[in-house]
Amino acid sequence: MDIFVKTITENMESKYLLHGKLTAKPGYKEELSNILIQASQLVSTAKGCNLYAVSSDKDDATSVYVTEIWDSKDDHDNSLKIEGVRELIMKAMPILDGQPTKGQELEILGGAGI
Repeated sequence: MDIFVKTITENMESKYLLHGKLTAKPGYKEELSNILIQASQLVSTAKGCNLYAVSSDKDDATSVYVTEIWDSKDDHDNSLKIEGVRELIMKAMPILDGQPTKGQELEILGGAGI
């Protein structure tokens, strides 16, 4: 295996990627999106945060997606302890349509910007 490819592959093994979908009650998608964008600002400088992207599908009136890449799962877990994050979670809970489902923990294989 090429040494460059091997080094990149080894570096990806320690990364933690979480991709999740949150469903808002009808009429609350924009508010949920704004809460998640506020969360992204809080965790953007946290240790190990590489990406916290909030996105949506224009054809879906209730779903908001969050994709996170961290140096480790521990870094992700510690981000939940940042001042203000729990408050945003509590603010989002009443506008969610049901309990949030566990996000997909995906293995990073490579790519640009990682």
